[in-house]
Amino acid sequence: MNEIVKLGFDKWFQDRVETSKLDSFQVARVIAVNKNSFVVSTDSNDIYAELTGKYLFNVESPLDFPTIGDWVYVQLFDDDTLAIIHEIFPRRSLLKRKTSGKKIEYQLIAANIDTAIIMQSLDSNFNLRRLERYIVMINESNITPMIFLSKSDLMNPDEIENNVKAIQNIIPDIKILTFSNNSLEDIENLKTHFSPSETFCLLGSSGVGKTTLLNNLIHQELYKTQPIREKDGRGKHTTTRRELIVLENGAIVIDNPGMRELGVIGIEAGLDNTFDEITELSNHCRFTDCTHTVEQGCAVLKGIEEGTISSERYQNYRKMYKESLYNEMSYFEKRQKDKKFGKFLHNYLKNKKDK
Repeated sequence: MNEIVKLGFDKWFQDRVETSKLDSFQVARVIAVNKNSFVVSTDSNDIYAELTGKYLFNVESPLDFPTIGDWVYVQLFDDDTLAIIHEIFPRRSLLKRKTSGKKIEYQLIAANIDTAIIMQSLDSNFNLRRLERYIVMINESNITPMIFLSKSDLMNPDEIENNVKAIQNIIPDIKILTFSNNSLEDIENLKTHFSPSETFCLLGSSGVGKTTLLNNLIHQELYKTQPIREKDGRGKHTTTRRELIVLENGAIVIDNPGMRELGVIGIEAGLDNTFDEITELSNHCRFTDCTHTVEQGCAVLKGIEEGTISSERYQNYRKMYKESLYNEMSYFEKRQKDKKFGKFLHNYLKNKKDK
């Protein structure tokens, strides 16, 4: 068990080991996900992995599948070149979002994250409203957020300071670091914020420099970078799968494909924590079921009038709240239909067998 500690298998997970299973299985961490296949690590080896047929049969939603960062019980075959995943460990944290497009379903981003790093570039990518969406998702998962602002070499100091202050006005206690991928001094400074044995996750849109930063952190051109489109400053998806690496100091970093769409679903706690000034004022509304839209005696609307709450923050809060509520209701209805169909299929097969 000691050999996987450097992959983040700390006391929290050690206390949850079912020792009876260690006679048949080994503990491994999922370090890469690519569609329906996985790569797991037992520290000594990185091994291609698949799920058992029984596991696949019992899956009810995408939340049941392993994702990068998960700890799993595996059996090894073919001279330890193939791993079969039998079960997932309890998760300490789970980053997830709504799938892109019209489909109402969860998409897993990463599991067992200690700190989520939101990367935005200081050029046209800088967006406070999108930043709030990331913070809501991270707060919902009880993960510590941190912000990296890249491309500082393209901005003057006053512009950088104004952007940092704009973030601090809405998220006062968050750690914010500005840097350039072209500055060795900046990269060395960033490294000091990656604590050994902790798991970090890089989040952000395409083109903000995540892949370049990762290459700088590991001192290798291990991952390909793509040029930025001049007309809108957007980058192509460089990372096509989620991957986990261990830095020289023992910090664990998970890279993710760039996210152009960040749909939300089931984020009530995340909203309350992120928009805490709105949550606080809502406790003083005249009506307990106040929608904060038209009601007389609404403390939130009064706060907007008095400037206690910014109109932009309020509009983004309302937008995410309505979006999450709609998606959650649609997801619940879908699950109910799935369960009814599953029950129908079970009864049909049972009756067919009895005949």
